[in-house]
Formats: sequence, C-alpha cells, structure tokens
Amino acid sequence: MPSASGATGLTNRPLVPTASDTNFVVEVVKKVEPAVVQINTSQTVRSQLPEEMDDPFFRRFYGDVEPPPPSERTRQGIGSGFVISSNGQIVTNAHVVNKADTVTVSFSDGRTLEGRVLGEDPASDVAVVQVSASNLPTVTLGRSDRVEPGQWAIAIGNPLGLQKSVTVGVISATSRSGSDIGVSDKRIDFLQTDAAINPGNSGGPLLNARGEVIGVNTAIISGAQGLGFAIPIDTAQRIAKQLITKGRAEHPYLGVKMVTLTPEVKQQLNNRKVRLAADRGVLIIGLVKGSPADKAGIKAGDVIESINNKPVNKAEEIQRVLENNGVGSQLQIQLQRGEQKVTLAVRPEPLPTRSQ
Repeated sequence: MPSASGATGLTNRPLVPTASDTNFVVEVVKKVEPAVVQINTSQTVRSQLPEEMDDPFFRRFYGDVEPPPPSERTRQGIGSGFVISSNGQIVTNAHVVNKADTVTVSFSDGRTLEGRVLGEDPASDVAVVQVSASNLPTVTLGRSDRVEPGQWAIAIGNPLGLQKSVTVGVISATSRSGSDIGVSDKRIDFLQTDAAINPGNSGGPLLNARGEVIGVNTAIISGAQGLGFAIPIDTAQRIAKQLITKGRAEHPYLGVKMVTLTPEVKQQLNNRKVRLAADRGVLIIGLVKGSPADKAGIKAGDVIESINNKPVNKAEEIQRVLENNGVGSQLQIQLQRGEQKVTLAVRPEPLPTRSQ
C-alpha cells in the first residue's frame, strides 16, 4: 500500500505542463490547427407531389379537397477542411459540399466566412472551397508517395461537430484500392490508418509527425473499429489544381470491363469450355463501343499482361497506371489473345460524365 507521504507527493505535483507532458503531437497541433476549418452546409430539399395528383382521373377521388402544396425542408451537413493558400482556397471532400446551397467556413480563431465551391470531383472525393480572405494560415503539404506503414498519423477535424478534435494512430497500409474498402466508384488509392476518423472528420487533414499533410480524411467502414481511410495528398493536390484552374477534374478512361485473372476465374472459364493460355493478368470481359480500348483493337477475352513493359496482375493496377499517366498519354499494352502475344497502342481519353 502506498504510504501517505507517497500519496502526498503525487498530490503536490505541479498542475502545469512540464517538458515530459509535451510531445510531437502537441507541436503538430499548435502548428496546423489554425489552418483547419469546420465546413457547415445546407441544402433545401423539395418534396414534389406525385404526378397522379394532377391527373383528372385520380382527382375525382379527392373531390374538392385541395392536395397539400409541395413542402420544403433544409438538410444540414458538417465536415472539415484545411487551407492550402493564404488567399482562401480550402481542400475538403466532395461529399461534404455536394449539392449544397450554402457553404459556411468556421476558423479556429472564431471567424465565420461564406464559402463558394470552386469544383468537386466525385471520382476522387476531392473538392475545393474558396473564401474571401487574405493572409490566412496554411498547412504544409507533404508527400504521400514517401509514406510507409507504421509511421505516425494524426487526424484533426470536427467529428460530430466537436471542433478541434485530435486523434493519433499510425499508417496501417498504403495503396488500398476503392474496391478494397467498398467504394469501387472511386478511381484512386487510399491510405489506411487506425487514427480515429468519425463523421465530421471528412475533409480534414491526416498529418505526419512533422505536421505535414499526407492525406485527406475521407471514409470509415461502418461497424469496424480502427479502420479509417484518407486520400493521399499527392492525389488530392493534383485533383485540387485542376478544380481550381478548370472547375473540374479529368480522369483517364479506357472503356473496358475487366477482372483479375485468378486461378478461380480461370477454372470457372474452363468449366464453361473457355480456354485461356494466360495464367495471370487482367481479363477483358467487355468494352464500351467507341471507347479508346475499342478503337485501339482490344477485344473481349484478351488478357492484359503488361503496360509499357511493366507487368500488371490486378485490375486495380491498370487503374493506377492510367491515373499516373493521365489523359492523352500513349500506353503500350501487351496482351495475350488466344495463343498469340499482341501489343497495341492506346491513348486514354477523359472519363465521360454521367450526363454523356
């Protein structure tokens, strides 16, 4: 049992920060927090009456009763972001500002400014918001291509509206594909971290031990603990530059439907009397008519084995090569077609928008 004098010694410990209480996380927060913002959005949602209400056939069942007028309600949203330029450009997630009628940005010093969305890219979940201000504190951008599993990861944001929240963990993995984490519509890779990320953290920075931004916090897997994901800052920065200059981002597009050729897939094809000479690679199972791949002569049943003489073994690797090379770059695709080895030149085009 501790002696009374021992207890007294603990009680008399100075209740002020000492050198032993301060660590690198404290220094990172002091450095970065002024450039981290809370983003509040609102969207007016209108409920329309069914068309049948205006149909004379159905109206006779209601007699002289007037149907209720269309109703409106306001949907509120909250997220985080960080300032990348002193003149008011802020990076956040596209899903934070999507379809927002108003965007309000709150700073750690108490200021609140109206924001304007310069552009948003659903394919990467990156958006840029502009506020009218100057001499704003900014973050320092790091390089996500140098990030390794096991490195420290610090998340700052506004989970559930709780401003200036800090969580700490490590980088659990790099290069997680969209399909790996259940968002196959996202055409990028992600960093995985066990630093706690909750609703409202979306769009906030993921930092290294030097206080440099290495990612944009974006997603969690529902029902799981210790599984958070961030957009690598190299990707986010590339997309943000396009949104600032063009208002939109371009993603390279081949126009193929593809699956990784695994032993299981090959066996299933063998069971259907479809024989493939290749044992590895990416199997083309369909093409979009008139797409770059179609125009280059790629066919269903081809197995892509390498691009620019670098082997590809997974469908995600092809998407990665496309994103790294960009729109308009010529790619030499080496594939297996039946018993033949074929090389085709393909020039990716911009990914068509949904309206196209």
